[in-house]
Amino acid sequence: MIRMPSAGSYAAFLLAAWCLAPCGPLASATQAEPLAILGTTIHTMSGAAIENGIVIVADGKIQAVGSQDAIAIPPTARIIRAAVVTPGLIDAHCVIGVAGYLNQDQDQDQLDSTEPVQPELRAIDAYNPRERLVEWVRGFGITAIHTGHAPGALMSGQTMVVKTAGGTLEDAVILPAAMVSVTLGDGGRSPGDKKSPGTRSKSVAMLRGELLKGLEYQRKMADDDAEKRPAPDLRLEAIAAVLSGTWPMLVTADRATDIASALRVAEEFKIRIVLDSAAEAYLLTDMIRKAGVPVILHPTMRRAGTGETENVSFETAAKLRAAGIPVALQSGYENYVPKTRVVLFEAGVAAANGLSTEEALATVTIAAARILGVADRIGSLEPGKDADLALFDGDPFEYTTHCVGTVINGVVASEEPR
Repeated sequence: MIRMPSAGSYAAFLLAAWCLAPCGPLASATQAEPLAILGTTIHTMSGAAIENGIVIVADGKIQAVGSQDAIAIPPTARIIRAAVVTPGLIDAHCVIGVAGYLNQDQDQDQLDSTEPVQPELRAIDAYNPRERLVEWVRGFGITAIHTGHAPGALMSGQTMVVKTAGGTLEDAVILPAAMVSVTLGDGGRSPGDKKSPGTRSKSVAMLRGELLKGLEYQRKMADDDAEKRPAPDLRLEAIAAVLSGTWPMLVTADRATDIASALRVAEEFKIRIVLDSAAEAYLLTDMIRKAGVPVILHPTMRRAGTGETENVSFETAAKLRAAGIPVALQSGYENYVPKTRVVLFEAGVAAANGLSTEEALATVTIAAARILGVADRIGSLEPGKDADLALFDGDPFEYTTHCVGTVINGVVASEEPR
């Protein structure tokens, strides 16, 4: 990993360049007030867009959505107006809050390189809800993130889904454990490390070996005789959760050959997987669709052109969508400053390369929520769902548009235009 040249001068430069203000308001039940959010256009992501619409929010939930002519504004509600209103945006894969903006040892907990297989590592034990990067992306309308251990080891740890507001982790968390992160290809190989796989075939063999150990552990733990059961093993418990279907494996793989290997392993062990990054997924659309596997596609703005990403394409999201494959977008993992991309811009690039506005918006709202298994709470504007909204002064995908408000759990968490 590339490190900053010094702990002082470069960090000060970044602070000045980003103009990061102190962290904005954090959502909590005690701060909630009734809101009436009026939008010239409201994209609910549960049906057609509503012109001259309104969203009524109370007690942290959406109470009503519809036309301004049909819904009365509660007398105690604070009225907020915006040109465009959308569900709160979802970053479908990042390391925000586990990796920090300083890029120094004390805020880099996204990857432990001491062992190639560590599925027992929990993102929840490393996440910092007050990390400046959390505040930064919140200002762009991102209200939830799927974050955790980064690609870079065969099995690097667990991921989680959290809101981008909350004074404590308990306030922010949606799913304390979401997936187990696996890397196939160059990112998961360390030829100079005797503990790590040095080739693609060794990577897959080691992965299969761990899954076989998990099956044996499951069998022994199911023994009717308690004295014959093995002692609890955190690593095998995590693998058993994958095998039982409790968690899917998040498989980072860019080359078509590694994607195909991941699909074969999933079929062999009857486990759920989510493909991550998947630069060459457009070469295997039939195989991916038949397997019923969703894709959290690489950031379109990633540094590419060499190695495993030499065949990356801005049109991949549109090609996957056209093939009937569930697809979401991510900011991914940037190993150098500024440490994260903004997923709103990723969706804008996808919208300029084959996706319609609604389709692009879906990749960072409802489609992302479905892939992450949290669509019952977030991802669309419907009565009963969490009141997470993003407010814009124009088309969200236009470069000159600003996010002028972010609402999380019914609380205005950001109002500084970005």
